Amino acid sequence: MPTVDNQIGFWDKKYDWLGAGEEWSSSWGNSELQWHMTVLPRIARFLPAGTILELAPGFGRWTHYLKDHCRELIVVDLAARCIEACRQRFASASHITYHVNDGKSLEMVPDHSIDFAFSFDSLVHVEVDVIGAYLNELARKLKPNGVGFIHHSNIGSYRRELDLSRRLPTQMSNFLINRGILIRNFHSRAETMTAESFLGLCDHHGLRCMSQEIISWGEGHTHLIDCLSMFTPKASTYSTPTRRIVNKKFMQEASRAKKLCDLYWQSAGREQQNNVRNL
Repeated sequence: MPTVDNQIGFWDKKYDWLGAGEEWSSSWGNSELQWHMTVLPRIARFLPAGTILELAPGFGRWTHYLKDHCRELIVVDLAARCIEACRQRFASASHITYHVNDGKSLEMVPDHSIDFAFSFDSLVHVEVDVIGAYLNELARKLKPNGVGFIHHSNIGSYRRELDLSRRLPTQMSNFLINRGILIRNFHSRAETMTAESFLGLCDHHGLRCMSQEIISWGEGHTHLIDCLSMFTPKASTYSTPTRRIVNKKFMQEASRAKKLCDLYWQSAGREQQNNVRNL
């Protein structure tokens, strides 16, 4: 189970960031199509927002879009390298503030100041203790009607299949994985985290999980290893009983976007990477 220190070491020192995070949008063609076709439709109800908090922005793949939907944007990452990259990339945006944290706390964010908290394709790698710590913080940082949207791991719901795939001989394990019977953690998801545990953590910290979309991730994979959870304080006007859907066809959105990208955008993804690297 990776610790916060492991995460800091990896993202600050080991990962090369040559694609500036754009590489993780390759299934969609580029991050712009992923934003408009997958991310924005899920959060548009709560945008624009006065103050947005983005957790784990990396090199600013989503910061680039969030900054245009708020009066103030606060970005927080445990990797100093990422925060410096964002600071340089968005130097002309005076309404963004930047903070390096310890991977769990948000003491630099004033209480009851956040209208919308966001994290996508980042906190899937952190374990249940980190998600719990952030929800504990967000329960104080959100405004009374503030809303949060977090993309997190659900691979913990496959612990039996993961454990069995590691114990079996490699040839047998690969045979069963290729047939979808067992699973391997191809995308480095947090194995202690599930959709159910997120519900429990929200309730424990005085938050209401309004909705959960349990999704597949990765080309050719149908296992529901991820979850998109929307939450708000229990007394919020947005507070409703949890609605949940299982979306085994989530990656079809990526497939459609990729076809459009190949048809209309051509080298746009590569150009975006080069623009970030040249800052």
